[in-house]
Amino acid sequence: MINQGGPTASASRRRVLQAFAGGLAAVSAGVYANDFPNRVIKIVVPYPPGAINDVLARAIADQMTKSLKQSVIVENRAGGNTLIGTQAVATAKPDGYTLLQMPPAHAINASLVGNLPYDSIKSFTPITLAASAPLLLLARKDAAAKNVKDLVRLAKEKPGQYTFGSSGTGGTAHLMGEMLESVADIKMLHVPYKGTAPVITDLIGGQLDYTFSSYSGAASALKSDRVRVLAITSAERSPAFKDYPTIAEAGYPSYAIEAWWAFAAPANTPAPIVERLNKAIVEAVNAPELAPKLALEGIRARGTTPKEFEVFLAREIETWRKIIKDRGIKLDT
Repeated sequence: MINQGGPTASASRRRVLQAFAGGLAAVSAGVYANDFPNRVIKIVVPYPPGAINDVLARAIADQMTKSLKQSVIVENRAGGNTLIGTQAVATAKPDGYTLLQMPPAHAINASLVGNLPYDSIKSFTPITLAASAPLLLLARKDAAAKNVKDLVRLAKEKPGQYTFGSSGTGGTAHLMGEMLESVADIKMLHVPYKGTAPVITDLIGGQLDYTFSSYSGAASALKSDRVRVLAITSAERSPAFKDYPTIAEAGYPSYAIEAWWAFAAPANTPAPIVERLNKAIVEAVNAPELAPKLALEGIRARGTTPKEFEVFLAREIETWRKIIKDRGIKLDT
């Protein structure tokens, strides 16, 4: 006699229904991806217009518009140390039409900010690490230090008397300074500002001794020879800055940090759509019209796979978590 009921039969039916539903979802995602994109794609930049993040996002959006044959626009959602724009993407529909330009602050905030309104990893679908660039360790023009070894020697002779400025507590420049203090066993005085421009102004004026900056943030001062580069922060010398040694070369091989620009979508964005976006962004940063311009700014096109970016992001979060914890860094109150 055939058993037509009972727990075993019910469980079997549930498994069949679940498998069927999963199959339908996969087919639906595939069909949907075939039609993607059929309307405007929005890249959310969690910074104000005009800075390098915004400029790079718009350049990539222009290239994506050409390759996808659909408009790709940039929306600036600044505020909350990038939290406002990031949360907007985390809660957006996972359909590939709302993307986040993810900066290093995303990895930093995972440890620096308590009670984040999203999960730094689980709330997003990685697309690609698009580009990266070293930061420059800058000194005021008349600084006694001519290189990193000089800086370390002087700082050890006069602990806490040399200053380094940053665009704000917990920002990339601040943490890079803390990292240098840690690996070199020195003590300097951190001076936080509200933005990069006043830092460079005071460095030129002699009110600060050192800072870390992107090339774009200090380009005018560098071109007019009003500040001096002591080193760059990447593991290896940059083709754009061949004459500048790395901090690692000064005897600190563990010091290897870069600024980076990545792209992510809301969690659960279908894989076929992610693949399409990945291809478009990778092609954009490597486009003949864009890549040479990026290189002049010291920006290197990366264009990783989603999985490679996922691994990279996890590593960055851990790197900054350790620095923040070991140095006892807390946001300004």
